[in-house]
Formats: sequence, C-alpha cells, structure tokens
Amino acid sequence: MENTKELTEHSSRVERKHRDSFGMFDGYDSCSEDTSSSSSSDESEEEVAPLPSSLPIIKNNGQVYTYPDGKSGMATCEMCGMVGVRDAFYSKTKRFCSVSCSRSYSSNSKKASILARLQVAGKPPTKKAKVLQKQPLVAKLAAYAQYQATLQNQAKTKTAVPVEGFSWGNYINSNSFTAAPVTCFKHAPMGTCWGDIAEGVRVEVPNTDCSLPTKVFWIAGIVKLAGYNALLRYEGFENDSSLDFWCNICGSDIHPVGWCATSGKPLVPPRSIQHKYTNWKAFLVKRLTGAKTLPPDFSQKVSESMQYPFKTSMRVEVVDKTHLCRTRVAVVDSVVGGRLRLVYEESEDKTDDFWCHMYSPLIHHIGWSRSVGHRFKRSDITKKQDGHFDAPPHLFMKVKEVDAAGEWFKEGMKLEAIDPLNLSAICVATIRKVLADGYLMIGIDGSEAADGSDWFCYHATSPSIFPVGFCEINMIELTPPRGYAKLPFKWFDYLRETDSIAAPVKLFNKEVPNHGFHVGMKLEAVDLMEPRLVCVATVTRIIHRLLRIHFDGWEDEYDQWVDCESPDLYPVGWCQLTGYQLQPPALQSSRDSQSSSSKQKKKAKSQQYKGHKKMTSLQLKEELLDGEEYSFLQGTSDQESNGSASYYIKQEP
Repeated sequence: MENTKELTEHSSRVERKHRDSFGMFDGYDSCSEDTSSSSSSDESEEEVAPLPSSLPIIKNNGQVYTYPDGKSGMATCEMCGMVGVRDAFYSKTKRFCSVSCSRSYSSNSKKASILARLQVAGKPPTKKAKVLQKQPLVAKLAAYAQYQATLQNQAKTKTAVPVEGFSWGNYINSNSFTAAPVTCFKHAPMGTCWGDIAEGVRVEVPNTDCSLPTKVFWIAGIVKLAGYNALLRYEGFENDSSLDFWCNICGSDIHPVGWCATSGKPLVPPRSIQHKYTNWKAFLVKRLTGAKTLPPDFSQKVSESMQYPFKTSMRVEVVDKTHLCRTRVAVVDSVVGGRLRLVYEESEDKTDDFWCHMYSPLIHHIGWSRSVGHRFKRSDITKKQDGHFDAPPHLFMKVKEVDAAGEWFKEGMKLEAIDPLNLSAICVATIRKVLADGYLMIGIDGSEAADGSDWFCYHATSPSIFPVGFCEINMIELTPPRGYAKLPFKWFDYLRETDSIAAPVKLFNKEVPNHGFHVGMKLEAVDLMEPRLVCVATVTRIIHRLLRIHFDGWEDEYDQWVDCESPDLYPVGWCQLTGYQLQPPALQSSRDSQSSSSKQKKKAKSQQYKGHKKMTSLQLKEELLDGEEYSFLQGTSDQESNGSASYYIKQEP
C-alpha cells in the first residue's frame, strides 16, 4: 500500500509538472514551495544556493523549451527565433513557426555538425555529459553549443581592455547619436550574419536588481542598438528607463530566450517590480508571444566569426612605412580582432612594426613583389628564422581581375588620387609606372622625389583613385600641385600646359555598393596615419562609396577619406568585443594633458610623412576660398545614388 501511495503521488507530481510546463519558464511556483533546482545532485554541474522562500521565481527543470513529445506550453522557432504559443506552431514536433522555416532548417546540417562534436572518443563521460544524455536531442545540441560558446567568450572577455572614463552608451545617450549598424562592416565579426537583431528583440541577461547570493537572470528587450552595443530594459518596466543598461550583445552574458531553461538557471523578476504581478508566468507568456529572440546558435556564430586564419610567425610582404614605393618582409607578431601587428623581419628588438587588417591592400604573400614588378627591399637575413613560415597566398584579399590587353592605363596619364601621406586630401596625380596584374605606381604632382621613393601602389580597381574631374563634379576640394600658381585649378588648362592626357573614365571602378552608411553615424575607425590606433569617429560626408571620417574631438585637418568597404572601419563596440584599445574623443577631460601630447605625436607623424613638400589643407582652403567659410554638409549625404551619370564629368578634348 505504501508503495502504491508513493507511486500515485509521484504520478500526480509528474502530471502537474507537465500541466504547468511552459518550456522556457517551466512551472511557476508560489513562495511556499521549494525553489531550489530540480536536477539531482549527481546531474548538476554546480550546486546552486537555495533562494529565499519569500521571492517569487520561475523554476526551470532542465528541459529544453521546445518539446518533442508535443506537450502544451510556449515554443521558440529553431530557425527564426519567433516565440509563440506551442499549439499554433507547425508540424507535430512544434519546432518551427511556419513551413518555410521548417524547410530552411532542414536544408542545412547544423544539427549534425554540433552532434558530431558531442562524440569525443577516449574520454569518460562527465557530469555534463550525463545531463545531456538524459535530455531530448534538441536540448543536447543547444546545451552543448551554448557550453562551447560560453567557454570561448569567457576566454575573450578576459583580455578586454576597458577605456577608462569613456562609455559608448553614455556618449550616445547624452548626445542622441546614432551608430552605423553591424551589417555595414562585412569584414567585422557577425558582419555577414547579423540577421534580424533589432529593437524589440528579447534576450536573457543577468538580473542586477537582486540581492541574492547566486547569479540569476531575467528577460530584457532591446530599446536601442548602437553597433554591437544594445540598450536593454528588463521586461515589466514598461516605460520606466531607470534601470536601463548598455551591454555588448555579443558578450558571454547575453543569451536567447530559453537559455535558462536549457541550462537550469533561474529566472527571477527584478526586485523593483516584484509587486507588480502575482502571476509572472502568465505575464511572460503574454509579452513573449510573437516576440523575437536571438538565434539558438548565436554565441556559436560569434565565436566562429572571430576565428582568424593568420597566425603568429607567418611571413608576409608589407609596404615599407618609411618608403612607400617598396615592400619588405614582415612577420606576424600578434592577431587582435583580425588586425595584425607585423614586425619587420630585420627588427632585432621587435619595435619596428606596422599595424594593418588582414584584408588590407598593403599586405601580400611572399613573392608578390617579384611577380608584379614592384620594388622590394631585400632582407639582410638570408634564411628564415626558426618557426617562421610563409603565409599561404589564399589568405590574402583577392583583387578583381582586369583586362589590360585593350585600352589600359599608361605612364604619364593624369588622374585624382587620395594621398596616402595626407589622407584628408585628394590630389592631382600621375601614373608613373604600370605593373602586372592591374597594379599602378602613382605619384602626387608637385611633391615627388627625384628617385620616385614616394610613389605608392594602387590597384586599377582601387576606390582611392578617380578620373579627372571627380572632385569638381562632387564638390570636393581638389589639392593642386605644390607651387602651381594658376588658381583656382582647372584641369583643362593643366593638361594643356603639361602636354598630358587624362586616364579614360571607363577604366576606373564605378561600382557603388548599398553600404548603409549615413552622415552623422558613429563608428570606430583606424587612424591610418598612426595605424595602431582605433578611435571614436563619425561619418561626416558621403560621396557614393567614399566616406569622410572625422575623429571626434580633433580638428578637421585630421579627417580621412576612406572607402565604405575599408577593413579599417568597425562597428561601435568592436574594441570591447575583441579586446583592442579604443582611443576616446580628444574632448574628454584629459585632453589638456594626455590628448595634447597625443596630438603633438600625431602632428609629428604627419610632418614626418609630408616633410616640407605639401601645404596643409587649411592653408589650401584659405588660398582657394579667399577667406570664405567652408563647411561640410550635415544631416544628409551628398551623393548616395548608384548611378554614374553624375559621378564623373565628360572629358574635354
């Protein structure tokens, strides 16, 4: 009889458990019931301190929130992340919200690839593995993927370098700024798989409005996005922004809705709003029906997008920063977020270095210079040092193939080009040498050294070279040759005086991608005059695919023209995500001390490059405009169309 009674009571508890099952919030219990984890001690990964009985919580029984057995409750689409009532979902298993999501999911092999990782040969099963084996298949996959991603994310966050005194969240909130979306940066982590992450998406985050001894979580919604950073508001606060907080959406503490149920973590409402509702389960069901959350494999995607093919000790050819006309051999010393610190091979103390992104057009595989006919500084080191090896050619950014057999660029042709030694200026330039595979050596008129040591290399498809008249038609200030007396500068007169011809318009790259940038957007950008620095920056002008980047707090003369697909531009929050040091705006409180010295270094660097050859852009403005005030357009982009009709002017005969 006692055994029968115990069996009956057990069956009753199981029945009640299924009846109250809402997947992600698995059974709402009142304050009178035991609120500790329901997993047995031999299955638990760690012991969780019991929560006070006076606090209402939403208990999790370690079950995945999408039930293969068809029990009622809430469900989340495994393809698009839509949360809804289980009975309204598609198919018997209720794993997808629609037929299209079911078909899309079945067309890939995510499940199989993750499952394969579970089968680790030669290792005894751990407590974690025992828990996985007792859960449904979907729970195994989700829990293991989350476990792997969490470990990797925790490793990354240990190297994060905080910027003392600067907060992107405060900076954006206090000035009502907007940031460029992550999708604008295809080379950055998650740039090509950001998906539908937007305002309104729900996530599970640590509950900081709680005095419990253990870490608990609650659901929050995205109020505002700024690159990787999101302004979150706890569910239940409605229009109350008192506890809103900023965080990096790719951080290790941000999880899709349902993660707590999968991981056996408690959902606890914030202390400030516990009195607002007596039935929190019903509240969440109502609020989350139809809402979207992060994809179940979001953390795994973040980790995968931060794996970089370049490794330390790889040898590459890179531009010689002291003589731009040639390349040198350098060795990868470190890789941070896809950016490479390269140490020139002859540097004994490893202080002679150069920073660039792995997709930069300034680095090439060993042997590239010889293959295209580019100048190359031979190393005094006759053989490779131990452990060094050549980077495989397939790792480098590929340039578009060109047909140089017909009409092509010729030595002496004139064009307009961004000066790599003064990136705020587009200058009158000349093709000095035509190399193989579409590469060109270019010199700035009026500023060239007799031996050509300041020529620089651009590919024919480079977005940094333009046909004659580009600046005029797009109302950009063109820098004339140094010492040229006939101002304002006129191309027609200059071509006649120098007995030269303009490079044909049809040879230039006229593709304009739908980049998504707008004037006023904030981002993090490399100071290409000091390429180890990544700074807080703003897009101040847009000319088709060309962006004018302003470094916040610095004068306009330090602005730089950069292509919209440049690997030296990053979303807000990139430095925090990768552990790179972010340079705050120069107008911070420390500007008078620290930033003033940085400014002097910056000026010294610029003068080191330019020497006595070039006028500053401010001096040139005064001459060209005769004292008239000049300012960039604000609020709207100058040219954002894809058409080429207004892109170039007709060449005069």
